[in-house]
Amino acid sequence: MSSAKLHDIMCSVLMNRIIMKSLHHLIIAFALTTWVVQASPGCEQQRWEQFVNAYSKQLKQKLKEKSIPGAALSIVHREHGEHIVGIGVTKVRKGQKVTANTRFRLASVSKTFAGSLTAKLAAQGVLDIEDTVAEHLPIFTNSAYGEAKLYHLLSHSSGLVPNAYDNLIESRMSYDKIYPKLVDVEHICRPGICYGYQNVMFSLIGDVIKQSTRLSYESWLEHFFFAPLGMKDAGLGHAHMTKDDNFAAPHVRGKKRWHTAKLKPHYYKVAPAAGVNASAADMSQWLKAQLGIYPSVLSLDALTIQSRPYTRTKRELRRRVWRNYVEQAHYGLGWRIYSFSGELMYYHSGWVQGYRTDVAVLPELGIGFSLLLNAESGVINGLSTEFIRQAIEFSRTAETQADG
Repeated sequence: MSSAKLHDIMCSVLMNRIIMKSLHHLIIAFALTTWVVQASPGCEQQRWEQFVNAYSKQLKQKLKEKSIPGAALSIVHREHGEHIVGIGVTKVRKGQKVTANTRFRLASVSKTFAGSLTAKLAAQGVLDIEDTVAEHLPIFTNSAYGEAKLYHLLSHSSGLVPNAYDNLIESRMSYDKIYPKLVDVEHICRPGICYGYQNVMFSLIGDVIKQSTRLSYESWLEHFFFAPLGMKDAGLGHAHMTKDDNFAAPHVRGKKRWHTAKLKPHYYKVAPAAGVNASAADMSQWLKAQLGIYPSVLSLDALTIQSRPYTRTKRELRRRVWRNYVEQAHYGLGWRIYSFSGELMYYHSGWVQGYRTDVAVLPELGIGFSLLLNAESGVINGLSTEFIRQAIEFSRTAETQADG
């Protein structure tokens, strides 16, 4: 019997946990003992590929049931590689196929880029996240937020009422005219005490970075994230999104079907909060960076800084899809930090008109996940949760088998 054939038999035995009772099986088991060191890595690879393919099939079926126009899936394993899939079409009518390079709007998943960039600058000594906002933006010196620190901006703990001036983001008013209005808003708590999700206040980090480095936020992302990570489709803003036809158009639900909507520019004006566009191929690279695969781009120090639990987010514990899994919930720098079934997880979701997005990283298991939809559908909640649950189960099964 060849070693290749023997390898296949071993994988089948391990994965299906066959109880070997016959003499024939005992002979095979004896032979497997000889080859276990060589065969196990390939077996684990095969198990991972089977798991990922099964999940992809499950996802496609669910999206079909909900008539979701298009999606982009990225799954990464530190040891077993990447799985990138484009699903569906860019438009329900006369659209083209979604590919690995089709651009999607990330919405609030953009916050992960702002958080990671700030952590990178802090790790390199370019910024100190303990600085007050007023040290960099004097307009806030005599306001209720004069003592708010940079990490308060990125962990939504400035003390500002939740979603302050999102209504103005959705108006024609420019960002430069919106953010000075924050000075006059009364705080609901001292900085660092309470959680209040923000878009305008969060995006002040872009102004801080520009003031401190003399380089724009957009330039930092392009030259220090997108280019070195090979994120060839990524960029910021409405013009970047629509530069050619290979982008996923937004869709909203009518009475009976999905309708293609107009791509609105509003939330692009708060670039750190909601301005990034990216493809499935791009998100695969972003996940790898979060897993520490590119330490020259995101060092261990930077990853540690961004994932500190700065602000408790108790409301997340009551979220319907999380109730049975999430034991602790905090916000770090641009990332939600969870204990999900006992595993550390970085997570963020995004939602603007016509799009839903999710990204999750299980750093200790070496697994990353991203799902982008060009439709406002809550189906993403169950799909993401199911992947995370199954990925944890996969890893624990593999660990148990290895120990055995």
